[in-house]
Amino acid sequence: MTQQNTSHQDARPKNYIGSALLFVGIFSTATVAGILLILGMLTTFKIRWKIGYAWCAIIGWMTKVFCGLTYEVEGLERINPQQPAILLSNHQSAWETLALRYIFPPHSVVVKRELLWLPVWGWALLTLKTIVVNRKSQRAALRVLLKKGTEYLNQGLWVLVFPEGTRAGAREVMKFNIGGAMLAQKTGFPVIPVAHNAGDFWPRYSFLKYPGVIKLKIGPVIESKGRKAADINAEAEAWIRQAMNEMD
Repeated sequence: MTQQNTSHQDARPKNYIGSALLFVGIFSTATVAGILLILGMLTTFKIRWKIGYAWCAIIGWMTKVFCGLTYEVEGLERINPQQPAILLSNHQSAWETLALRYIFPPHSVVVKRELLWLPVWGWALLTLKTIVVNRKSQRAALRVLLKKGTEYLNQGLWVLVFPEGTRAGAREVMKFNIGGAMLAQKTGFPVIPVAHNAGDFWPRYSFLKYPGVIKLKIGPVIESKGRKAADINAEAEAWIRQAMNEMD
């Protein structure tokens, strides 16, 4: 049984205090991590990945200590680190942008270009082989995703795509964009769907974080060789919607 959020009406002082401590912790450590990642351009990607991994793990620890918010993973046995894949995940909060980085093998993440405008933090994203797209031009974004995604998959990296394109509300799954599935069709690399209910505890656009246990489910491998992108996309979306319904 999934533990549910204590709701937006749960405004106890400890939630404000914990959320404030987490806010300060994220932004103070992000500056240090960002500088280390930029300096890490003089080293290898492997070292830079470890820096990013460590920072995200620290934030996970802070989230647990300050906010009483933890997570559990179902289906981790489906992950083969030696077989790169395309991760298609629903998107509800900032939690998964951090947590997935230390749950899954080294990967490239598709992000909107506006994030690069953030001093230090945005620049640091480029050191981690991030795929930066312009959401205002879907064709240009798709070209970049297919080009860079193919390049990174062939290098042995995984690729993480949030096909909804933006954060959805808690328990909501929006229609999937087809870019991630088209990358699978082009490259033949498998797709792995990922579903979570982070929005119940770390709501989008909300300062408050609530105690509880985020449920994250990893779906079965979806083969892409010889299949159309629309079919791959539909199968991934259907699995995530079903997984979300089971969480409810």
